Amino acid sequence: MVEEQRFSQHKQMDFEIQALLGSCYYGGADCGEILSTIDRIEAGDFEQWFLQWCSLAERIERIAHQCAGAGHSVSARQAFLRAANYFSIANLFIDGSRDPSRGAATWQRHYDCWGRFCARLVPAAEKVAIPYKSTAMPGYLFRPPSGVGPHASIIFNNGSDGSNSGMWHFGVAAALERGYAALVFDGPGQNAMLWQQGIPFRHDWERVITPVVDFLLGRGDVDPERIVISGLSQGGYWVLRALAFEQRIAAGIADPGVMDVSSSFFCHLPAEMTALLDNGDEQEFNRAMEAGLREAGREAEQNLKWRMKPYGVNSYYQLYRLVRQYKVGDLLQKIRCPMFIADPEGEQFWPGQAARVAKTLKCQKTLAPFTAREGAAWHCEPKARSLYDQRMFDWLAGVVPA
Repeated sequence: MVEEQRFSQHKQMDFEIQALLGSCYYGGADCGEILSTIDRIEAGDFEQWFLQWCSLAERIERIAHQCAGAGHSVSARQAFLRAANYFSIANLFIDGSRDPSRGAATWQRHYDCWGRFCARLVPAAEKVAIPYKSTAMPGYLFRPPSGVGPHASIIFNNGSDGSNSGMWHFGVAAALERGYAALVFDGPGQNAMLWQQGIPFRHDWERVITPVVDFLLGRGDVDPERIVISGLSQGGYWVLRALAFEQRIAAGIADPGVMDVSSSFFCHLPAEMTALLDNGDEQEFNRAMEAGLREAGREAEQNLKWRMKPYGVNSYYQLYRLVRQYKVGDLLQKIRCPMFIADPEGEQFWPGQAARVAKTLKCQKTLAPFTAREGAAWHCEPKARSLYDQRMFDWLAGVVPA
């Protein structure tokens, strides 16, 4: 049985706290800083959530600058990473706070701290711009501390609302320790592409990943035969979709496997609402949604507003029409490379889908269960990233060695 929430009676707040605690393993946070902060936040109080995490982030950011000024590079680097994560977590419920307009500036402070952390790594991460249509997708390329390229390289594809700094403990740190290079980037609807350029999600993610692969293949320090892609959270859908079309990737990872993104939206939608959607009645659908959200309470409204932001729409009707496209279905059978599919017990957004993905795939695949008994339950195994990394990277070593 999956453990009950432990750190907040607000379900989503509790999950975010547990994920932040899990980041401590790779230096993304400090346990004491987390626990002392959540003591000052009442469950469901979105304003205090924002204020308390921002206060902590600002304090750690000041420490980082003081350390940098005194020449303490390691201390500065560590503090900038923690500050970045604290600014990021402050923003998660911004739409339910007193002033949602603070979100953009808070995200920028997170991004600035993340950049300062990346610049202080040894070797320093390279800031990159990946050509995409008429613009560029920003990212960072991390190289392992030892060895000469060309490197086996892992593209770490973020999820629907994951932070830039979160990618450090959701894959990059573990990859570098094992000798892999790592690329993180902001695709449409993610981080800088959303906050700075206003470019929304797209379901046909192969049109995002193909430019990323083109970019890597244009570099002399990347082995063209050893490119891997890993998708986190909603990225577990995007990488599957992309791999059905992009055949130059040697191995794929989905944490978790996601067959149908829309199921997490539709599972609570009454049948009569689905009928309005099917009939194309946008006005009535939106009216009914607004009434339902008022009845459900502030938490439900905040969550849906946050979730719809990267889709680039203001209409509930348009959101639900768009998200229906985010299904991979039989396209899975076109994937040729070996696949690692994480299947965490208690997956709260897409339960049962990892097993469905594994069953549908025709390529070599490994379905990897993670359990509550191991402390590895829930979406993306938030408190057990070391265990996840051990299993996934041990598998990867036998498929695409560093």
